Amino acid sequence: MPAAEESTETTEPLPGLRFAYVAGVTPGKWIRRWEERMPDYPLHAFMSDDGAQLAVLRDGSADLSFVRLPVDREGLNVIPLYEEQPVVVAPKGHEISVFEEVALEDLSEENFLDVDEMGGPDMALQVVASGAGLAILPMSVARHLNVKDTVMRRLTGAPTTQIGLAWPVGTDSPVIEEFIGIVRGRTAQSSRQPSAQQEKPKKAPKPDRRGGGPKKPAVAQRYAPNPDKGRGKGSRKKGKR
Repeated sequence: MPAAEESTETTEPLPGLRFAYVAGVTPGKWIRRWEERMPDYPLHAFMSDDGAQLAVLRDGSADLSFVRLPVDREGLNVIPLYEEQPVVVAPKGHEISVFEEVALEDLSEENFLDVDEMGGPDMALQVVASGAGLAILPMSVARHLNVKDTVMRRLTGAPTTQIGLAWPVGTDSPVIEEFIGIVRGRTAQSSRQPSAQQEKPKKAPKPDRRGGGPKKPAVAQRYAPNPDKGRGKGSRKKGKR
C-alpha cells in the first residue's frame, strides 16, 4: 500500500484586522463603531490570558492587544487608555459586605492572596470562596468572573491598574490607525482618521438653469410708446371746446 501523504497545509491568518483583549475589557462598542465605518474590512476579536497578552503579538496571532499595564514595551507601541477601579473580594458573609466601599488600611489584619502565585484571577477567587483569604482585583475582572460564594467591594487607598493598547513596532498602517482612532474616541469626520481622508467622488456640476440654448429674437413693439405714461394727473393739456 502506498504511504499516506503528509499534510502540508498551514493555518493562514484570517483576513482582516485581529485583536486580543484581557479579561475585564469590553470591546463591544469599538467593534460596533468599526462595523459602521469599515463594513468591508473584517474585524476578529478574542480573549487572552494576562500571561499571554504579549505572546499573541509576538507569535502573530493578533495585530493589536488590549493589555493590562505595566508590560515589557520592547519592540512594541503602547498607548495607555484608562484606569481600572480596584475592589477587594472576600468570602460570602465577610464583614466587608455591610459597607459600600472599604479602605485598604482598615484591612491590615486580613490575609491577602497573591493572585499571580495562585495561577491567575479565576483560581485566586476559588481560593477566596473557600475562606482562605482575600484578593484585590480590578472591578471589571471580578465582575467578569463572578465567582459564587464571594462578595466584592470598592477599595480605596490601593494602587490602580491601567489598560493600554499595544501593537508591534513597524506594523503601522492606515487600518491600524483607523482602529486606534476608534478606540481613542475620534469621530468618523476627524481629520486624523484615514477613512475621513479618502477622496470623496466629485459631484457632477449642476446644469445651468438660466439656459444655454439660443436666445429668442427680440419681438418688435406693435404699438408706439404712450407719451403720456408717467405724467401726473392734470398734466395733459385740454383742448378748446
